[in-house]
Amino acid sequence: MRRSMKLAAVVLSGSLGMASLAACGAKSTDSTSSSASGDGSLKVGMAYDIGGRGDQSFNDSAARGLDKAKADLGASVTEAEAKSGEAEADKETRLKNLVDAGYKTIIAVGFVYQPAVNKVAKDNPNVKFAIIDSNDKDQPSNVTSLLFAEQEGSYLAGVAAANKSKAKHVGFIGGVQSELIKKFEAGYKAGVKSVDPNIVVETTYLTTPPDFTGFNSPDKGKEAAQGQLDKGADIIYTAAGSSGNGAIEAVANKQGALAIGVDSDQASQPALAKYKSSIMTSMVKNVDNAVFAYIDSVKKGNAFTGIKLFDLKADGVSLATTGGKIDDIQDKLKAAADAIKSGATTIPTAPVQ
Repeated sequence: MRRSMKLAAVVLSGSLGMASLAACGAKSTDSTSSSASGDGSLKVGMAYDIGGRGDQSFNDSAARGLDKAKADLGASVTEAEAKSGEAEADKETRLKNLVDAGYKTIIAVGFVYQPAVNKVAKDNPNVKFAIIDSNDKDQPSNVTSLLFAEQEGSYLAGVAAANKSKAKHVGFIGGVQSELIKKFEAGYKAGVKSVDPNIVVETTYLTTPPDFTGFNSPDKGKEAAQGQLDKGADIIYTAAGSSGNGAIEAVANKQGALAIGVDSDQASQPALAKYKSSIMTSMVKNVDNAVFAYIDSVKKGNAFTGIKLFDLKADGVSLATTGGKIDDIQDKLKAAADAIKSGATTIPTAPVQ
């Protein structure tokens, strides 16, 4: 989820560049090929949210977009990891070090970077920044917001859950009780209630700001899911980054229960392979598409500016079909999706109590 697009790099020379990258935890993965123009100018750096590459969710989706830009566009790239419980100053330092190392296109993954991006972008007007999942009216003009209609994809997840629940009792787990994750909750609940207003929906948040560990605590996810299963839920949707891995594990241990993954197609993730039979679907947030599209726009000299929204129409969100568990309700899901795309159905972005 969360959580979530990255930056620019070519082989760095000089002690300043290497020292700066080391200081921010960057991992150089420079491409051996140059950009298509042959001048090696497409240098992209990515600053991950908590969990980083390998979270099987939000960050991994962003990483796929970066990898595609490296392979298809000849981008030279580097990556910088976040630390659980880090201070705001750490995020600023990470971005500043990328700038100092010569990166001119920087993608920050996650809304937690907004204050740091605002400050560093203001101080470096010639550097292009993109931030995933956040938009601030005060952000500098060299910052582009890459946003998603999470509520639309989550609505479809809710429709699927309501049609598949035998107990007529489902659950939602959010990593951090933030405005972003409330969009997932709102859409999911609306989708469930559109099918059957009498279905019970359990809601649990793992942490509240400024504690963002709810995105990187599988043990908390597992405990929350077990609590909802004990109350009778048989389908649980978790929007909580790598904490969702714990929720999926708990669901897999309950006979007859099913999980709904988030951000990536979690049933196809190698690290979750032993649980794939229990993953009904995933609300895929195509962060990889947005990352690649942004880098491609920079390469073409027409970089996205302002707000770029990736909604259902733009293939920004979708439901995964791996495992075939929602094949029998595709007609219902298509009807729901068509109503959203046409404007006949409007999805709330805040939970309706």
